[in-house]
Amino acid sequence: MKSIKGITGCKNRNAEVQRGAFLPVKKPLAAAPGRNEMDRVQPSGENYANPRTCFFHVLFKAAALAFYVLSALFVSSFVIIFVVTVFLAALDFWVVKNVSGRILVGLRWWNEIDEQGESVWKFQCLDQESLARMNKKDSWLFWWTLYLTAVSWIFLGVFSLIRFQADYLLVVGVCLSLSIANIVGFTKCRKDAKKQIQQFATKTIASQFTSSLQSAFSVV
Repeated sequence: MKSIKGITGCKNRNAEVQRGAFLPVKKPLAAAPGRNEMDRVQPSGENYANPRTCFFHVLFKAAALAFYVLSALFVSSFVIIFVVTVFLAALDFWVVKNVSGRILVGLRWWNEIDEQGESVWKFQCLDQESLARMNKKDSWLFWWTLYLTAVSWIFLGVFSLIRFQADYLLVVGVCLSLSIANIVGFTKCRKDAKKQIQQFATKTIASQFTSSLQSAFSVV
């Protein structure tokens, strides 16, 4: 498997709310079937650069919401409704976290428990030049569908609460938790990526300025 170019990683701890410096990634990310998206970044354009990825990014979200809403008309078993809806929401969680996030916005996140038993957020992102070349429509679709899905589940949760349907509220709670987990993870990843890019730019400018001063004094 080819290693992925232009990817840097960073991590922070929930307990201390600290962000570490971007570090080289020891393990390459697994590429999506049939393509190595990080080695070949699509240039920005008028159309979607990755229509298949966009389709699957939306598919499982829409499927989970549609099945939950329409299941009352066709399915009488709550167990079936719970299992199928949560399964579709879990598929969407996995696709967004491991596939569409990397291809559409160049970001990836995950959470680990370290040797001290503390929760550690870890992030990966493309370099500044590659992020700037990401397709704007792909990025727009990625973020807005994340937010709209969460809003939809909140609305359905309020509706179930008004009707005193505690069992259906459980389904909504699980699906909403999965949706919010991706929103939080990718938002943290994007903020840390911007911060580290700014720090890198500042260091580069300072280094160039120092080199210029040294060259000037050496001439004198």
